[in-house]
Amino acid sequence: MKNNFTTWFALALAGITLSVVTQSAASAETEKPKLILQITVDQLRGDMPARFLDRMGDGGFRYFLEEGIVYGNAHHMHANTETIVGHATLATGAHPSAHGMIGNIWFDRGTGSLTYNIEDDRYGLLTEGADVDKKSEVDPTQKVAGTDGRSPAAMLVSTFGDELMIHTAGKAKVFGVSVKDRGAVSFAGHAGKAFWFSKNAREFVTSRFYYEEYPTWVTAFNKTDPTLRFADTSWELLQDRSGYLFGDRDDQAWELDMPPFGRTFPHPFGPADGKGFSTFLTLSPAGDELTLEFAKALIENEAIGADSVTDFLSVSFSSTDYVGHLFGPSSLEAEDNLLRLDRTLAELLAYVDEKVGLKHTLIVLSADHGSPEAPGDLQQYGFEASYVDPDSWEKEAGFAALKKRFGVGEKLIRQYAHPYLYLDRELIAEKGLSLGEVEEAIAAELVKFKGVALAVSSTAMAHGEFPDTPLLQSVLNNYNPRRSGDIFIVFEPHWFINDFDGLTVATTHGSPWRYDTFVPVIFAGAGIEPRKVFREIHSIDVAPTLAAVAGTKPPSGTRGQVLVEVMKGR
Repeated sequence: MKNNFTTWFALALAGITLSVVTQSAASAETEKPKLILQITVDQLRGDMPARFLDRMGDGGFRYFLEEGIVYGNAHHMHANTETIVGHATLATGAHPSAHGMIGNIWFDRGTGSLTYNIEDDRYGLLTEGADVDKKSEVDPTQKVAGTDGRSPAAMLVSTFGDELMIHTAGKAKVFGVSVKDRGAVSFAGHAGKAFWFSKNAREFVTSRFYYEEYPTWVTAFNKTDPTLRFADTSWELLQDRSGYLFGDRDDQAWELDMPPFGRTFPHPFGPADGKGFSTFLTLSPAGDELTLEFAKALIENEAIGADSVTDFLSVSFSSTDYVGHLFGPSSLEAEDNLLRLDRTLAELLAYVDEKVGLKHTLIVLSADHGSPEAPGDLQQYGFEASYVDPDSWEKEAGFAALKKRFGVGEKLIRQYAHPYLYLDRELIAEKGLSLGEVEEAIAAELVKFKGVALAVSSTAMAHGEFPDTPLLQSVLNNYNPRRSGDIFIVFEPHWFINDFDGLTVATTHGSPWRYDTFVPVIFAGAGIEPRKVFREIHSIDVAPTLAAVAGTKPPSGTRGQVLVEVMKGR
């Protein structure tokens, strides 16, 4: 009798265990979101989502701050906080040293010219005449002799979207959308599809890396020309001026005055056939509204989140970056832009809720970098803040002494592409000089210039010959031996280059200081329990966390940690 009971109990327990395991596995499968939506706001510093919350409605930033896991101390760990660097880091969970996107541009020693991060002459754009302005679109301070072709080939590691496609045998739908090409391509990765806005063509475009011809719905969308609704209108204030924090600061001396857009409200867009019309749209909240319209069309026509396979959609909003550059983050324009972005986010989330359901959608909101305040603004508070002019460096007496020391009459500096100084290695070798010695000598001279805080030799980085400090580690995280320059330059806090196609802009990001590294990281949607977390986390943590949620392996270059709060209950 005892043996029979023991046998029965063992079998019953085994059955219960099997049942629990089966139910648990099934539950885990159903808990996977139908859609992972990654929203990136270009130049959204970590304090900005809540800065004007008292005048924001429901469904936008308030939804994230009240319904999400808010990481209030999130930072990028690399020193060059530029657009492609931050986007690629969020997409891959890797440092720039691994993913290779060390700057918006870099000097290619093989071709002897500057290279734009995603340029690829093998894959031209599908829309004829959609070529970019290689000076203002690529980098405000440099001319780039490149191609209008675009692909993710220069990204050296996989993205989360890539891993999702591999994991699902290509059944997942993976898309990246932005006004900026690099904002779309970086998240679409190698396996997804990317669309971005062409100012020349006034439509959303892609390259032959992704398609041989446009999907029918894209052609139909572009034929409607959604830019026309902005013709002969202006960017007006959304609310009554009296309620704005910066309502009395609509005409600050450091703001860029670009006629006829101007630097005071209202900002006219002009006629649709007017010079600069589509550019003015991207310099205002209209750029984000166009991105939203295209993203909604994509969700509908590509049936995003409509089946049991998890899909991935990245939407990168660019207007905050453009507005920040022109007017600074503490301006009436920046304030109104965030109020309007709040409405744009609310509309996007409402649409996703209607089509997919927020309870089936995991959303992560972050930014590619933060932003400094305008030096003119900071000077009012007693800061010594100003601008740097690299073109003047080699004219200084110190460089003349270096040339004499090394017996070099020609230019030592071949190219400056922020934040790297590229030296003439051929000349240095011809003179039989040590590259490392020349780097160190020039670095020592550079730190004597006003506004330069640090100059780091790449030879020293390659050999680990510098102190292990957080600042220097962030410089090392940006170092890729094939693309990085010979000297990495860090400006003093609140000092930067401000030339934009010969015009003076209000602010420029790209430093390792906390105002540039500080970004929001907020997870919301499916299965998220709201909470605030103030331990320091990093942008490299986002991609491995998404991989853990989706059950994929981490992207190949990932160095981040899975955020345990997001995994609670999963």
